[in-house]
Amino acid sequence: MFDLIIRGGSLIDGSGSPRRRSDVGVREGRVAALGDLSAAEAADTIDAAGRIVAPGFVDIHTHSDFTILSDPRARSSVRQGVTTEVIGNCGMSPAPLTDARAAEIRDALKGIDPDPAVRASWRSFAEYAAAVERARPAINVAPLIGHITLKVAAGGNEARPATTDERATMVRLLDESFEAGAVGLSTGLMFPPAMSADFDELVALGRAVARHGRLFAVHMRNYNDRLLGAVEEAIAVARATGCRLQVSHLAVAGRRNWGKVPQALALIDRARGEGLDIGTDIYPYVAGSANTSQILPEWAQAGGAPAIVERLGDEAERRRILEDWRSSRFIDWDEVEIVLVDPGMEELLGLTVEEIGRRRGIDPSLAVLDLIRDTENRAMSVGYGRSEDDLLAVLCHEATSIGSDGVAMDPDGPSGVGRPHPRSFGCYPRFLGRYVRDQGLVTLEGAIAMATSRPAERIGLADRGLVAEGRRADLVVVDPETVLDNATFAEPHRFPAGIEEVIVAGSRVIAAGEQRDDVRPGGVVRRAATIA
Repeated sequence: MFDLIIRGGSLIDGSGSPRRRSDVGVREGRVAALGDLSAAEAADTIDAAGRIVAPGFVDIHTHSDFTILSDPRARSSVRQGVTTEVIGNCGMSPAPLTDARAAEIRDALKGIDPDPAVRASWRSFAEYAAAVERARPAINVAPLIGHITLKVAAGGNEARPATTDERATMVRLLDESFEAGAVGLSTGLMFPPAMSADFDELVALGRAVARHGRLFAVHMRNYNDRLLGAVEEAIAVARATGCRLQVSHLAVAGRRNWGKVPQALALIDRARGEGLDIGTDIYPYVAGSANTSQILPEWAQAGGAPAIVERLGDEAERRRILEDWRSSRFIDWDEVEIVLVDPGMEELLGLTVEEIGRRRGIDPSLAVLDLIRDTENRAMSVGYGRSEDDLLAVLCHEATSIGSDGVAMDPDGPSGVGRPHPRSFGCYPRFLGRYVRDQGLVTLEGAIAMATSRPAERIGLADRGLVAEGRRADLVVVDPETVLDNATFAEPHRFPAGIEEVIVAGSRVIAAGEQRDDVRPGGVVRRAATIA
């Protein structure tokens, strides 16, 4: 007797092996049997004839750290087939906090923290994980520890490398978090104050990561003109420390930089050939999204949001930014679209910076400086101008996992405000529909591995990412003929087609295409302490 049997489907088990006809029997939250189960009985059954049965998708790159508490249903993620998210990316994690710096840390995390009703009652990573468990999320989360969080906790938001004592504090907090089960470290070297870190600081953190056998996910120092140098820096950290490296969302911005992604992949391949353990991830879109202030020169971002806002109120500093932009701006104003602003400014949503400047009768460069200042650095943008060929190069690479860089959102709640990047609603169906089925970029078996076993292996999750007896029953049933993203940049809050069933720990969270809001069997995935 099984709790659930999925009958008649084509099993793609996540390993990359060819699909095969197999029923899947689930008991007590785990896969209990595979094969012909036609004579077996179950409390519940799913008819998967003509469908693909696969492991639930493991999203290696998300920012759902606060939204999983704002709305534990994780609606935009689970409707895509995601059953596990790796949170805490790009240097931003809600823990660990210190009493002295808690408010300052949360201020540095505004870009991933849309709901002021979420109270940060925790301090340690263990306390944060307990808060997530109490919220009973629909999906699993595997948290990374953010470099920005550590850096502010140790020394504040000053634009300088950490001192020896501050590095020691960061490593101590990191060690404590790893011992409590955090799965790795992330850094965001394009964001203050992490952008001020020197190589010694990164090496100190990388050695801690290597000592615990965890993953170092790197949002690099540059994704435009200096992409290749940023890749070389990340590889140098891995070489100096022996840590396992994940190059986050490998892409390049600015038309003048098209073609650099294959060169970056060549650098990664060379390092992998030396024996370094390096992977990368990407989402299947030719546009990214970030805080609008990322367009500013690096020096103008020093000190974080308060300093940026003050700087943009100074005419001399504004002139200096405009002068710097004459040579350094890598993207055109008609390629930057505003997607999140303050209440009362909603008429700007969906407009490019060029259009805003035209409406206001001023130069678009001045218009974007005003916007960043007037929203106190809360404005978010989508940046276009990427190359499809660069994207395809990453999607075809043997070391690539799919990672949405999105957020688990409630389209009707605080986490879904504005016009967010559609990757939060459509990443996986877009990849499977447009790039796999329609373009034949990779086989469906290979694509499933990129979304399941490969990211699970990267992060060290031993019991998921594959459909096999004894493994956790995180599963998805997909219609390969209809799977497709419906979310667009103009209408991002649209759920995809073709994701018919999503099972988390043996429970049907999505049943016949609809979410069961009261079924929330997820939790926090922790790594056991493994100090080398």
